[in-house]
Amino acid sequence: MESKQLEQAWHEVCEKVKSYPQIDPSQVNAFFSRLQPQAMSEGFLMLTADVQFIKTWVEQHYLDTIKQALLDLHGVPFTVALEIDPAAQAAPSQPATAPAQAEQAENPAPSAETTTPQPTARREAPEPRPDQRRPAHGNDPAARAALLRARAEDPAEPEDRYLPADERIQLDASPTSSLTFENFVIGDSNRMAYSMAVAVAEAPGKAHLNPLFIYGKSGLGKTHLLRAIQNYVRETMPHLSTIYVDSAEFLSDYTDAAAGHDKEKSSYRNFKRRYEEADVLLIDDVQYLQGKKQTLDIVFQIFNNLTSRGHQIVLSADRAPKNIDIDERYKTRFNSGGTFDIQPPGVETKLSIIKSFLEEYRESEGDPAFTIPEDIQLYIADISSSNIRELKSAITKVIFQMRYFNRPDLSLDDVRGLLENHFSGGPSKRLSVADIQKEVEAFYRVSHADLVGKKRSREITHPRQVAIYLCRQMIDLPYNDIGKKFNRDHSTVMHSVASIEEKMQKSREIREELETLTQIIRDL
Repeated sequence: MESKQLEQAWHEVCEKVKSYPQIDPSQVNAFFSRLQPQAMSEGFLMLTADVQFIKTWVEQHYLDTIKQALLDLHGVPFTVALEIDPAAQAAPSQPATAPAQAEQAENPAPSAETTTPQPTARREAPEPRPDQRRPAHGNDPAARAALLRARAEDPAEPEDRYLPADERIQLDASPTSSLTFENFVIGDSNRMAYSMAVAVAEAPGKAHLNPLFIYGKSGLGKTHLLRAIQNYVRETMPHLSTIYVDSAEFLSDYTDAAAGHDKEKSSYRNFKRRYEEADVLLIDDVQYLQGKKQTLDIVFQIFNNLTSRGHQIVLSADRAPKNIDIDERYKTRFNSGGTFDIQPPGVETKLSIIKSFLEEYRESEGDPAFTIPEDIQLYIADISSSNIRELKSAITKVIFQMRYFNRPDLSLDDVRGLLENHFSGGPSKRLSVADIQKEVEAFYRVSHADLVGKKRSREITHPRQVAIYLCRQMIDLPYNDIGKKFNRDHSTVMHSVASIEEKMQKSREIREELETLTQIIRDL
């Protein structure tokens, strides 16, 4: 595709993304102005970012939306590859299309989980300079695009099969994300889970930690630890195969591979071989496999195959194995190694996370002098909820106001206004179950008596489950305490939460309902 056509096609994608109701156009302008389209063909788009900070944010929070925009515009699913442009300037550039205000920026932070110190000391491999890198595709953008597309479209095959043998180890040892042990902030709330993750990364396959099961509410650092294990193993033991997958992706892979229930077809064999040949398999958010009996059976088979050969399994969930609604045999197996939880961080830990995130930003933007005043940092740590994504998103909003919207003298009062409705919980909100019930009743036009009563029609059951789910997410009450407010028992509350989680995965309409309700409740 010619340069002008490529730029026009990318412009259309950007405009399509901004047209979606859940998207903040000011953030799209700010971030997408730091992306450049490099190649595009049917079903494939390659983009480059100027710094790691922008790449990480877009990958974690806009990649699926870009794919949806491409599907809507062209009618076919797209693979989107995003890389760092080594020729780009390290210094931050002013977004040409950014608007004057960014008060509405509410997307999650660029890094998915928590935060810092280090496992055992080790010598870091030096990062090759751009002129020292020798890609197998040379400098031909078309060849590069074909290489990336082939890798993305055939995950069952080794990802380095297109590279010369002397470059494969370098690829295997490269990090898969920016989430490492070094930038995970340790506090009393997560110290044990962190230590066990380091132990597994340094010596995968030890029986007493196989599987390693890490659980805790959303945004506390589970994914960070799983990715850190993957990165550490790839760096220090590149001969081992590591696979990270979240449960939604695993379910999708299995559904595609087992279409027609033909267990002899090559796609199914490739699916099983991919996971069964892993030396370290990390599966995130396994609570979403509730009610997926066939998928759980496959996970069980892969689990037994790997652990019997001394290969490492690492799992995460938002609840302990005993509280996941699955057969007892799965709970027993999930709980047969080391099971550790992550608790919400205290103010000191949150302040450390803020400082670590600022250091990461300074490094990525090449500006060692940049900082946020101490009183603002302390204020954000004090008022923020336990969700680290929301904490980092708050810091990002402040950075954007100071750097990209020319407000370097932002005051504490300015920040109070900026973050007034940012957090879904914590000291600044003090939500109650009654607050959530009232807004759900108004949204769905049901009475309080029906919401907490015995009626089981869908017109009542769905709002009731939504209200229970929001109580769990926004207030984080125990299941029993929520149940008392709805005249339900512990198991019914658990089922309601799981039911809404499953519906959100399948239905964009349900996700939009929940986003709208969440915003209404935040604005109380």
